[in-house]
Amino acid sequence: MTRDVDKASPETVVETLRRALAGRLPGLPAQERMAPSTRRLEILDRTHWKRAAVLILLYPVDGELRFPLTRRHEGLPHHPGQISLPGGSLEKGEGPEEAALRETAEELGIDSSAIEILGRLTPLKIPPSGFEIDPFVGYLPARPRFVPEEREVVEVIEASLDLLSSKEAIGIEERQLRGGLSAVPYWKIAGHKVWGATAMVLAELGELL
Repeated sequence: MTRDVDKASPETVVETLRRALAGRLPGLPAQERMAPSTRRLEILDRTHWKRAAVLILLYPVDGELRFPLTRRHEGLPHHPGQISLPGGSLEKGEGPEEAALRETAEELGIDSSAIEILGRLTPLKIPPSGFEIDPFVGYLPARPRFVPEEREVVEVIEASLDLLSSKEAIGIEERQLRGGLSAVPYWKIAGHKVWGATAMVLAELGELL
């Protein structure tokens, strides 16, 4: 007879992540678990990269940690219509952490002053848009009230952090990329397929879990 194991509290998971983020990160091998099969060719085509930052914002809801994703407006110049983490380009004189917090506040309409940065994941290059992003993990002790920036965000999608530890949450499909078929892994989140750079960033966080 087996004994049920109590689920770790959100506070315990946050402390575990804080320690893990301060240590050696899983890095590119973990990210590439969710990379399109054509990614290596796309990387070779780029020599200059613009700087950007994104934030995985954790907060507790009903005894579990969640984080927001955004469905981007179809009229945006980069990654229109895709499911993304809040974030964007660095402004002049701005550091990556500042940019991640500012962009999250602007896109989701929340006060970022209460967000605690737990740590930083491995930087990731995005060939289609030419950005290199710095992903950060942040924490709020309570669920924020979201007021999306309607020119950028069509929908806010709240995802469970537990999903990143589930193999059943991963799918794969073929897409037309670079003029040919590419095998593309994706996360199944709230009826959406989350792929590309966002999926790769989440894969590294999932490895830490």
